[in-house]
Amino acid sequence: TALSVVREKELGSIINLYVTPVTRAEFLLGKQLPYVGLAMLNFVLMVLMSITVFDVPVKGSALTLMLGALLYCVISTGFGLFFSTFTRSQIAAMFFTSIATMLPAVQFSGMIDPVSSLQGAGRMIGEIYPATYMLDISRGVFSKALRFDDLRYAFMPLLIAIPVIVGASIALLKKQET
Repeated sequence: TALSVVREKELGSIINLYVTPVTRAEFLLGKQLPYVGLAMLNFVLMVLMSITVFDVPVKGSALTLMLGALLYCVISTGFGLFFSTFTRSQIAAMFFTSIATMLPAVQFSGMIDPVSSLQGAGRMIGEIYPATYMLDISRGVFSKALRFDDLRYAFMPLLIAIPVIVGASIALLKKQET
């Protein structure tokens, strides 16, 4: 999604947004939904591969895992939209999206070190970054046989992040070029 809006700026087809009655929210959500669908397809394929190829059973609620993945896919594609709304080139959009998503996801989300062991700014990033909660959901469902009631705490930050990220994208996209 990082390329979706900025590509239209580079090609000049963003003019279609300016001259149609489509709102910024409709435009951005229309750009985001196909990528959410692709991300969910990737997720399903990875879960199937983990079960069949690597023999890793899903011990907890598969529906909880699917719901968490859906929310996380909306957030992660929303990050791409966010950066594509204010950058002017595809390279810049990809660069900002990569740096802002991969580094925090690996360093501060609990993938390597638990968030509780982090200090200062690293801990603060870890506690607000959505990947932290998706990791909790996937670990809980795969390894600990947890269900939605057990993981309810992990869904609230994801639900808060969606309107923040998508709303910021909508606010930053100009309906008219200045």
